[in-house]
Amino acid sequence: MTTQMIDNVAVEVEGDGNDIVCVHGLGGSSNTWTPLMAAMQGNRIVRIDLPGSGRSTVFSGELSIESMVATVVKVCRYLCIDAAHFVGHSMGTIVCQHLAIQHPEMVKSLALFGPLVSPPEAGRPNILARSEKAASGGAAALQEIADAIVAGATSKETREQHPVAVALVRESVMRQSSQGYAQSCRALANAQAARIEHITVSTLLLTGDQDNVAPVPAVTAMGERITNSRIVVLDGCGHWPTFEKPGECHAHLADFLRSIG
Repeated sequence: MTTQMIDNVAVEVEGDGNDIVCVHGLGGSSNTWTPLMAAMQGNRIVRIDLPGSGRSTVFSGELSIESMVATVVKVCRYLCIDAAHFVGHSMGTIVCQHLAIQHPEMVKSLALFGPLVSPPEAGRPNILARSEKAASGGAAALQEIADAIVAGATSKETREQHPVAVALVRESVMRQSSQGYAQSCRALANAQAARIEHITVSTLLLTGDQDNVAPVPAVTAMGERITNSRIVVLDGCGHWPTFEKPGECHAHLADFLRSIG
């Protein structure tokens, strides 16, 4: 495994073979995908820390879904990736959807965990408020935000029975740069939906039965718009499935990748 800084973006590259590019969500990093690495073995796995997230430098300017797409494309071109399978979580699934529409030749398939086309209108002010809290409150604010995310975005079973998963969610959020996290919140709050009915590649849509960010009815509606899609709902799971249900996510991703060759 090697870590490279590509235009101030931290990128982990491991393995050889077909390319799989992983795009994390808000408060995530390359480690969102660590529990699923074995499911992707036999390929070249590229894990990107989006601008301002993880080990990447805070973006100079206003971050947006469009700039995130541009970052992913830039990384792919730097690594000589013409086409890849894309794996995304939460906000990263929005990035992957826009990428599939803007650069369809680059996308062989999509595996989307906790997928959403855009935040609901009622939720956008809360995301902007979180941005302001992170920007002004620093590390203490990120701890409060992390605890709120654990309470509202993980399942009851996870909170009661899987303390390691709770710790991973908290650490993922708390280790973010406060300014970078604030930028990412604003990007998510302003995200617009891609025209996903034009996505034609095989697509896995995986969510949890207790995911309040990507609720089952909304994911089902996504599946109805993406012709070549399959939907998986995990019992006792919230919005952080790779941490909450790593074994099940591993099995479903491995099966999906086998099925598409």
